[in-house]
Amino acid sequence: VQLQASGGGLVQAGGSLRLSCAASGRTVSRYSMAWFRQAPGKEREFVSGINWVGSPHYADSVKGRFTISRGNAENTVSLQMKMNSLKPEDTAVYYCAARQGQMYTAGARYNSWGQGTQVTVSS
Repeated sequence: VQLQASGGGLVQAGGSLRLSCAASGRTVSRYSMAWFRQAPGKEREFVSGINWVGSPHYADSVKGRFTISRGNAENTVSLQMKMNSLKPEDTAVYYCAARQGQMYTAGARYNSWGQGTQVTVSS
């Protein structure tokens, strides 16, 4: 499975951004997908995830502010995450990830990763 993330940028606190991830590969529509982020000097952390039937899951830090969604087509998935009410602590490199089967919040469970996109929130 190949993943291509896009949509990062610089935004003021309280603003919004939408991240996208294009996934391609056989049976990718049956994969669980997730967003992770890594801030400078910090460990990578789970942000949001969605299984192949569309059930979302969010980290407590983004619940109510971020919305994950997916569109499935034959051999492709369009993963999106709308981020509202952004805070300076949301600043990080964001990665999309995919795995067959159940969605997990542990990054080690994912074997396919996108290249990362920078999100910077100024105060």
